[in-house]
Amino acid sequence: MDITEVDRESLGIEVIFPQSGNTTPCCPHGPTLLFEKVGKGKDQGRRFYACSACRDRKDCNFFQWEEEKVSESRLLAREAENKAKRPPFTQQEYCSRFCTFVGLPVGERKFCEDCQLLLLPADLGSHLDHKTWSITAAQLRRPSVLLRPLDNKKSNAQYLFTDRSAHFLLDTFAALGYRKVLCVGTPRLQELIKLRNLEPKHQEMKSLLLDIDFRYAQFYSQDEFCHYNMFNHHFFDGQASASVLNTFLDGEKVVMVADPPFGGLVKPLANSFSLISQTWRKLQTSDAGGVDMPMMWIFPYFFEARILECLPSFSMLDYQVDYDNHPLYKHGKTGRRQSPVRLFTNVSPKCIILPKEEGYRFCSVCQRSVWSLNKHCAKCNICPSKDGREWKHCSACQKCVKPSWTHCPACSRCALPDHPCGQAKGKEGCFSCSSLEHKHKSCPLRNAPRSSWSRPEAKGRGRKVSHHPAVGSEGRRKRGAAGRAKTWDGLGLDQSP
Repeated sequence: MDITEVDRESLGIEVIFPQSGNTTPCCPHGPTLLFEKVGKGKDQGRRFYACSACRDRKDCNFFQWEEEKVSESRLLAREAENKAKRPPFTQQEYCSRFCTFVGLPVGERKFCEDCQLLLLPADLGSHLDHKTWSITAAQLRRPSVLLRPLDNKKSNAQYLFTDRSAHFLLDTFAALGYRKVLCVGTPRLQELIKLRNLEPKHQEMKSLLLDIDFRYAQFYSQDEFCHYNMFNHHFFDGQASASVLNTFLDGEKVVMVADPPFGGLVKPLANSFSLISQTWRKLQTSDAGGVDMPMMWIFPYFFEARILECLPSFSMLDYQVDYDNHPLYKHGKTGRRQSPVRLFTNVSPKCIILPKEEGYRFCSVCQRSVWSLNKHCAKCNICPSKDGREWKHCSACQKCVKPSWTHCPACSRCALPDHPCGQAKGKEGCFSCSSLEHKHKSCPLRNAPRSSWSRPEAKGRGRKVSHHPAVGSEGRRKRGAAGRAKTWDGLGLDQSP
């Protein structure tokens, strides 16, 4: 099944960003996000708050209507739950424990597999029934290998870059002159930067990891790690962590690289990354003008249209990113030959040279590196392929299409041979007034009082929507086969490939 873009309105829900200064309720993952139901039904147009980081109510069951009045007892219970789910130690305590830990004799450096915790001698008594072992200095330098990947596919499954992909990124950053790397949800990149700095042949790079997995706090100093939720731009340690980010963004050339969970909504992620860019811009000298912070966003290619809608200055590169512990997104007999994961960046594509030995070439017409099978089309005047296959030009559509598609005269477009003929893409129309001439976001009735709406009923176009949208996840979630859209609680919000 070929899917390049899932229409946001077909999901029946939209993310709403309140005006600055408005407070939102919090769950254990920080401030919640505000959503609006745009599908037909009794709750159409109604807004509610839900968790920003979990897409399954079993992982975080927060739900509150926007206009709902919450009792004092419920607020107290909510605060108690949030407090109970905080990490066992503060960032400062984690750092203090780590300093003590590295000073211990090698035989006394213990790690608890059950608790995923570095143990001090005073902790051993409470872990007698747990599986513990001694760890070496080399293991301490590779926490992403030492820690057990979180594996709840609906909440916090983690997949980590292969060394091949990580080293390509680092080599690219070095070639472009970046000396600071802001790692958003990329723990493996952070640790490889620190290992790279041990080699005299490389110029030193500084790095700061922002991640929702608090377990990494026990391996890094307060200047190297911040407990952070990228879906709501929330620092769990408050202003102290925000100040760490401000300090890091100031000074030398810095680039941000983010590897969000693929099930997360693009709009909240783009908002968080834009806020980071705004912070960076404020710290620059006046001659920076309106330039944005250099960024690289790692995401599947079929989200291209949505990412470019939110961040028009970005473009997609052909580079295929692989993951070590993912059964699909890696080269080899057990994985996909071609990963659907790409780099989206606001850095000029002609400045990023993709490795020739891995099958990439430079197109002198497009002035960018492309995959070897991405042949330049003289009629379109672009290298059109998105998925790594060689595309073909359709004279009727006047554009290049996927090799598996054929032109359908009845639909006047190219599609899969077994597509439902006559159901042209993009004819769903408007949820608000049922017009086929526009979508909900451009409906003239969108901001009008609901009492003034007068709309015809359209049979069969209503959609039952679950109360919880579940948008995003902890860690790095990448699941599902490429090109397959599954559902989140009946909403169709799982945008995993």
